[in-house]
Amino acid sequence: MSFENAQLEEIGGYVRTHLADWLAENSLVKPPVVYEIDLRERMVRVEEELRHQRELMKQGFDLMEKRFEQVEKRFEQVDKRFEDMNKRFEAVDKRFDMLVKRIDRFMIWSFGMTISSVLVVVSVIEIL
Repeated sequence: MSFENAQLEEIGGYVRTHLADWLAENSLVKPPVVYEIDLRERMVRVEEELRHQRELMKQGFDLMEKRFEQVEKRFEQVDKRFEDMNKRFEAVDKRFDMLVKRIDRFMIWSFGMTISSVLVVVSVIEIL
């Protein structure tokens, strides 16, 4: 059974024209149109997922920003408390300074009175 080139070319052409259909029937290879539709559907799903991920990231960033604002408010409250405590310490320091001055004056007056008393006693003893 010898085939001539013309017959072989005719058989080859027939096989080429029908090969895609045969493979599609056996689901071995998807036809280009179906494959393109699948690719487009996948691209749409990927784009939707990316959009969803972007929204989730934005939401996460917004939540972090709110948290940072809360922490900043807390730091401001702590700073205010430190400033209040600093004012109290300054007031106590002023009171101690006033107390030290009063004690110094008292000591000077006491020393002066003691010296005066001693001089008076010595003078009285010398006179008598």
